[in-house]
Amino acid sequence: MAKGSARTYRRIGALRSAEEFIQYLHSIDPAVPCDQQTLSAADGSPLAWPCRIGNRIVGNRFCIQPMEGWDGTPDGRPTEKTLRRWAHFGQSGAKLIWGGEAAAVRHDGRANPNQLCYRPENADALAQLLETLVQAHRNRFGPNADRDLLVGLQLTHSGRFSRPNQFDRPEPKIVYHHPLLDRRVGIQPDDNSAVLSDGEIAGLVEDFVRAAEAAQKAGFHFVDIKHCHGYLGHEFLSAYDRPGPYGGDFTGRTRFLRETIQAVRAACPRLMIGVRLSMFDFPPFIPDPARTGVGKLGPGIPQKFPTPYPGFGCDRYNPLQIDLSEPIRLVRMLRDELRVELVNLTAGSPYYNPHIQRPAMYPPSDGYQPPEDPLVGCIRQLRAAWQIKQAAPETPMVGSAYTYFQDFLPHVAQAVVRAGWIDFVGLGRMVLAYWDLPADVLQGRRIAANRLCRTLSDCTTAPRQGLPSGCYPLDPYYKNSSEAVRLQEAKAALHKKLS
Repeated sequence: MAKGSARTYRRIGALRSAEEFIQYLHSIDPAVPCDQQTLSAADGSPLAWPCRIGNRIVGNRFCIQPMEGWDGTPDGRPTEKTLRRWAHFGQSGAKLIWGGEAAAVRHDGRANPNQLCYRPENADALAQLLETLVQAHRNRFGPNADRDLLVGLQLTHSGRFSRPNQFDRPEPKIVYHHPLLDRRVGIQPDDNSAVLSDGEIAGLVEDFVRAAEAAQKAGFHFVDIKHCHGYLGHEFLSAYDRPGPYGGDFTGRTRFLRETIQAVRAACPRLMIGVRLSMFDFPPFIPDPARTGVGKLGPGIPQKFPTPYPGFGCDRYNPLQIDLSEPIRLVRMLRDELRVELVNLTAGSPYYNPHIQRPAMYPPSDGYQPPEDPLVGCIRQLRAAWQIKQAAPETPMVGSAYTYFQDFLPHVAQAVVRAGWIDFVGLGRMVLAYWDLPADVLQGRRIAANRLCRTLSDCTTAPRQGLPSGCYPLDPYYKNSSEAVRLQEAKAALHKKLS
C-alpha cells in the first residue's frame, strides 16, 4: 500500500465524481473495492441485504456505532440531548444499533462526569433509551419496522481514562503500569494505588453482570463487552507483564473477557453478546515539536517507545507494524468457545493515536495534524477487518472508519459488503450530523452533501473542554447553542497558545 502524506493528500469534498474518487483511492491501494454507482434497496443494493445474527434477522447492513456521550446527568441518566440522539439513531434507517452509547457499569468507570452510568435506580432510564429509539424507528418506517431491528447496549469501564467527577481530573484504574501512558494520566511508575487487584477484577465482572441484567430487563437484544480504544477491557489484552491470573500469556490476558462473557451468559440467557475490539494498536503519537506553532498543532509522530512494547495486535518489537495473529485467535475463541454472536472491529485509541482510530482531516484540540493521508488510515482498518473476516467467516462482523469517505461512503460501503470484506458498515460521528444517511442511501435519494461530516473534530474537541458531544458545525441544535460560543472561545484560546 502506497502511503499518502500531509503534503499530497486531497480533500474528499473537492473530488467531483465517483470516478475521480476511485482513481485517487486506487492510487493508494488498488485492491480496495469501490463502486461507481450506488444502488437503492429496490435495485438490490448489498447494503439492503438481510443478515442473520443469532436467532434474529437484521434488516440491512448499516450499523450505528456506540459513541461516548457527555450529556447525561451527574447520576448517569439520559437528558433531552441524549434522548434526541437516540431518536435520531432510530430514524436513521440502520437496522443494527450497536449500543448507541457507551454506558459505564459503575461510577468510577465513567470517562466523564456526564456519561451514562448503570445504577439500580437508573434501570428505568435504560428502558427509556430503548423505547425512544424503537418508537422513532416505527414512526418513520412503519408500526412493524422494528421486527428486523437489533439494538444493543455497550457496557464499559474507562480504566486509565476514567474521569468520573471532573472532566479535567483523571482518576485512573489500570491493569498494569504502561511505560508511556501512565504519565498522561498522572500515574507515577512506583504508585500501585491505581492498579486493580485480582479481587477488584472479580468484583468488576459482577458489575458487568448487574448492568447486563438491567439491559436484558429493559429489552435490549444484546450487550457489548467493550474491549477497544485503550479502555479497561482493551488494556487487559496487552497486560503481558501483569503477574497472576489476569496477565502474561494469551490465556491470562483474555481471562477477564472470558469470565465476563461466561457470567453474563449465565445470568442473562435471553441476551446475545457482542464484543467491540481494537484489532491493533500503535504507540502514542504526539505533535512534532519541530513543526508546532503559528496557531496549529504539528503533524503526529510516534513517541519513542521501549521494546518489547505492550501493544495488542502489533509487532511488539516493531509496534508500528500490525500483527493480527492474536486478534484472529481471539475472534475465533469468541465464536467457537464462548458463542459470542457478533463482533465489531475498530483500532487504536482516541486518546493517544486518534489518526489510527478515526481518520480525520482536522485534529481535536488535544491531538495533532494527520501524519498521513486519512484515506490510508481508513484502508488500514478495512484491510485488517477483511483479514479477520476471512479467518472467521461465520462470525457477523461490523467494520469501522467509514466516515472519512464522506460523499463516497456509500460507494465503498456497498462494494465491501458485496465483496465479503465485512458484514456491516459502522457509522459513528457521521450520524451526529447526518443521521438520515442510511435511509437516504437505501431509498435511492441523493446524498445531502451539506450534512456530511467533514471530520472537523468539534465533536471531540467539545468534550475535551467539558461540553456536550455533538456536531457543532452542521447540526443547528448545537450550532446555535450557548455551548457553541464556549467551544469557539476554547478553540481561540488554544490557537493563541500555539501562536
